[in-house]
Amino acid sequence: MSQLSRIPVLPYQTTRRHFLQAGLAVAAATALPQGVSAASPNGKLRTAHIGVGGMGGADLASIASHPKVEVAALCDVDLGTLNGAGSRHPNAKKFRDFREMLSQLGDSIDAVVVSTPDHTHAPAAMTALNHNKPVYCQKPLTHEVFEARKLRTVAESKKLTTQMGIQVHSSAVYRRAVRIIQDGAIGKVSRVYAWSNKNWGFDGGPFTATADPPSNLDWNLWLGTAAQRPFTPGVYHPGNWRKLVDFGTGTLGDMGVHIFDTPYAALALTFPKWAKTTCRKPTGVGHPEKNIVEYEFPQTPYTTESLIWTWFDGGYAPPKSEDLKLPPGIQLPGQGALFVGEGGHLLLPHVSEAKLFPEEKFRDYKRPDVADGNHYHEWVNACLGEAKTSASFSYAGPLTEALLLGVVANRFPDTKLEWDATKLQVTNLADANRLIQREYREGFKVEGL
Repeated sequence: MSQLSRIPVLPYQTTRRHFLQAGLAVAAATALPQGVSAASPNGKLRTAHIGVGGMGGADLASIASHPKVEVAALCDVDLGTLNGAGSRHPNAKKFRDFREMLSQLGDSIDAVVVSTPDHTHAPAAMTALNHNKPVYCQKPLTHEVFEARKLRTVAESKKLTTQMGIQVHSSAVYRRAVRIIQDGAIGKVSRVYAWSNKNWGFDGGPFTATADPPSNLDWNLWLGTAAQRPFTPGVYHPGNWRKLVDFGTGTLGDMGVHIFDTPYAALALTFPKWAKTTCRKPTGVGHPEKNIVEYEFPQTPYTTESLIWTWFDGGYAPPKSEDLKLPPGIQLPGQGALFVGEGGHLLLPHVSEAKLFPEEKFRDYKRPDVADGNHYHEWVNACLGEAKTSASFSYAGPLTEALLLGVVANRFPDTKLEWDATKLQVTNLADANRLIQREYREGFKVEGL
């Protein structure tokens, strides 16, 4: 029996305008220029997919559903998963190592999709960028803050089309919520509360059981940049890595990126001033099973002088509605966000329509009319020179940096980590800076990281 309980990984889907900053400047609501069409001479976008199981399988199916996509290559460290995807795309070349795939295929592929465990997002995505390929990368964009900054700057310098896989970003309900906030319906916002009752944490100790890896799994390639260790059945592959500090980013990284996304974009936020976590003491093994994370963000055109953001997950979520000064009897969803404005509140359940309070004030409020978007096809169309992406690395990089500062803070409970985003440094606790950028294992180092 595994020491980690199994929790299913659910697919998600979101759109809106970009808020891009240079250094600490307030973001403007436009995207950076993106590359010219990446299509092959036959007008098709030839895609290479790194990670084709679980969410990677969903990404593969969604990208392949575009009529102008030709799946040219598949890569997975699990031979069973790779062969399963290969049976659905028999003309695609198959690889175990993404480095070999990108090196060998060169100009015979046009764009790359990264759907691996979190710790391999940045190495795979940066390798693709180094080969001048547009990239679609699953959320959270990276495992470390430094990696997010580097992916953003390299993608911008090369003017490559990019998209982070926060699929609900393109849903009408989230795009409409952005419009409601930016239209000033509830006035300037002073606080955001966000939460998920999921538990992608592990409060147990080190793993002692070991075994030979399954014959279908290349364990060395699965570890990739992470430190060498024995294989433990049911702990790492295929799904429980999310709970572990060396491979995943816990509930905050897994679900927080979806739920942070709409408030972050709607309020045009940049980098936090500080982050502080309430949780159990670090174990060096897993992320805490429940967290309360606080941030302060600088003022933007949509906020008061500063913005306080509080995140709750696991057993701390959802918060009590009376603590959020909502009307009595309001049932909070298991996952969602609440904007506290000078003229009202906006409650945004996860992938559901926003609710405005006080209800009598907004009874006749006319909501903006927006359409659903296809997050995957948006990236394909952008690669073909026919659109722009709404969650490029120019947007996803800063969002991920902010989010991951909270993940760092959960290793230093009850300590406010003062953040200098220009220097990518915690200014009041030197030990925290070793978690901003990790050392890659020898043999897996990547140019640019």
